[in-house]
Amino acid sequence: MFKKIFILSFILSLGISFSEDKPSKSVIFKNVNIFDGKSNQLLLNKNVLIEDNKIVSISNDQILNASATVLNAEGKTLMPGMIDVHVHLIFGSMTMEEMLSPDLTPEKVIEKASVQSEKMLMRGFTAVRDVGGPVFLLKKYIDQDKIPGPRIWPSGATVSQTSGHGDLRAPDENSRRFHGELSRAEKYGATIIADGRDEVLTAVRENLRFGASQIKLMAGGGTSSAYDPIDVTQYTLDEMKAAVEAADDWGTYVTVHAYTDKSVQRAIDAGVKCVEHGQLLSEETLLLMKEKDVWLSCQNLVEDTPDMDPLRREKRKPVIDGQKKIWPLAKKLNIKLAWGTDFLFEPLLNDQQNEYILKLSEWFTPFEILKMVTYDNAQLLALSGLRSPYAGNLGVVEQGALADLILIEGNPLEDINLISQYNDKFVLIMKDGKIVKNIL
Repeated sequence: MFKKIFILSFILSLGISFSEDKPSKSVIFKNVNIFDGKSNQLLLNKNVLIEDNKIVSISNDQILNASATVLNAEGKTLMPGMIDVHVHLIFGSMTMEEMLSPDLTPEKVIEKASVQSEKMLMRGFTAVRDVGGPVFLLKKYIDQDKIPGPRIWPSGATVSQTSGHGDLRAPDENSRRFHGELSRAEKYGATIIADGRDEVLTAVRENLRFGASQIKLMAGGGTSSAYDPIDVTQYTLDEMKAAVEAADDWGTYVTVHAYTDKSVQRAIDAGVKCVEHGQLLSEETLLLMKEKDVWLSCQNLVEDTPDMDPLRREKRKPVIDGQKKIWPLAKKLNIKLAWGTDFLFEPLLNDQQNEYILKLSEWFTPFEILKMVTYDNAQLLALSGLRSPYAGNLGVVEQGALADLILIEGNPLEDINLISQYNDKFVLIMKDGKIVKNIL
């Protein structure tokens, strides 16, 4: 874990406010059209009352509240804040060279991550699920309004076997079981290398101790790791069951990094509730996921970038080919689908986060896309149960829901491209009842 004193001194040096200002007690959106997250038609000409951090009423009638801030929406569209369920706020904020630099400090990590977290919020993402990385302190300061950013459902350090996708050791770092020390990546809280049932139990419980809302387990090979080919299966059934049992005892779930049939079928046997990626899965395995009520958290991964490591580029080829098949097949089979980005080590990609939503247009209607990045993704977040860090409903515009909202110039159900025009068309963004952007 990063030392708190370093973080505080860095934030203070930036002049970031530590104020405890409260949001307006009441806000009224007047004459607004609503995409509620679930319906394929807008609710027209509504008045919406926000008090503190919740939606109190949605009415056709005029709302009288002398103390409220009244926002005349004039036919604009009010929709839920968007959700990305596969981010790495730390890893996605820095290049690989910066991550491996001997000059890396906690101050530099927070500086990079805070810039990206604020940009993410300004793109309309009011909640994210961070599926691996030392994000707990960043989350803490966002929740305290000391750094702008989305709500975070943190997984903490990824849990990986030796030689697994989360084994991020340099070639000269020996296993701690064989005369080595704790690896640099483990010291930074990026990953935990755990072998055997006992170590897996300890690793999961350690993440839960720090506040993980779900657990991320590496169940198969990866493209951004040096030692494991894509086709390999990681963790025995007994080891996976240990992780599931420890998470279940805390009322939450395990999600796994996996691409192949063998790795996913083993994970399902162990009781895992969500699969990240899955671009190489067969129809047989997808049907098993449907039978067992397992989520598929999928992405449209970037095909190539100039700065991509050649080894990573080569390992990714079958995954890139597979993602063109997995989306339409999963839709056809009515699998529980969630969407995320999974940007790693290329911070400039973050600015394209909204544009990556539009890549779904090849297979999904505008309504299906909007529902996926709001209501559907919120249902996956809710799988954390009592380990959810925020009480209340997200992904919907309805009475009693949390006030995470975007006001858009235009109708995204008719023009989904508005989602990528966030600078101009997102005229207001509200998170937890607080207006964080307003160009009305």
